[in-house]
Amino acid sequence: MCPHIRNLIVGLCVTGAVSIAVAQQDPTFEVATVKRNTSAPGNSLLRRMPGGRLTATNMPVRLMITFAYQLAQYQLVGGPSWITGDGYDIVAKMEGDPAPVAPGTGTDPMQLALRGLLAERFKLKVHRETREMDIFALVMAKPGGAPGPSLKLSTADCAAQAAAARRGGPPPGPPGPPAPGAPFCGIFGGPGRLRFGGLPASQMAQAFSGQSGRMVVDRTGLPGSWDFELNFAPEGRGGPGGPDAPAADPNAPSFFTAIQEQLGLKLEPTKGPVEVLVIDSIEHPTDD
Repeated sequence: MCPHIRNLIVGLCVTGAVSIAVAQQDPTFEVATVKRNTSAPGNSLLRRMPGGRLTATNMPVRLMITFAYQLAQYQLVGGPSWITGDGYDIVAKMEGDPAPVAPGTGTDPMQLALRGLLAERFKLKVHRETREMDIFALVMAKPGGAPGPSLKLSTADCAAQAAAARRGGPPPGPPGPPAPGAPFCGIFGGPGRLRFGGLPASQMAQAFSGQSGRMVVDRTGLPGSWDFELNFAPEGRGGPGGPDAPAADPNAPSFFTAIQEQLGLKLEPTKGPVEVLVIDSIEHPTDD
């Protein structure tokens, strides 16, 4: 679920037009420079660096907001057009070197600090609410049908990885992309590929939200934990993997077709409540 920057989805269950203020105790950047990038449009890059540093290169403000607030793109509503078209370079430094937070266990201090920077330098004001929007329901491709050839019940023991994450330690196993056929717990995405392991169908729905561009809710009724590797044609026939990314398979099916053919599931259009972050106001920053 960003990367291309991975989109990080967080459940926001607060309604009403109440402005969000960054609490005094939240982490902040000791120093930060913000400059408009006037080069030709190109790849954007946001990196967390050792020593509590964050760097952004030619990064649209919209992507900074979705990263800072752990949102999918469809969960951010409003704002002027320049937050998508204008790129900014940022170099920022926190006190100390706070460790990243394991997914699902809280908000990363770096993301909290970026929220503060957006509020201070871009005068960002937002509120949370729930809206009725177009969504997808993840269902069996055929009512009462069996899972497809690539969707299998997981045999991986993910308890050790979950326990390590709760303790704040690294999960077992080598870093980087999972080896084909090896036991795997989690979600790993790349251009035209999504690897999923040892997680329930509800997490499967979340994994499909970023690629589909809408919130996905699980209505498969599938119990237990599942493994699959989904192969599809990246959007734009190349995907967001950068110049070193492998070329797209010209014979690969679309994302929606791949879900049906390989997993025996489908994404059915419907409507439902979606928790969103609404931009109330934002301003161009002054360059340092």
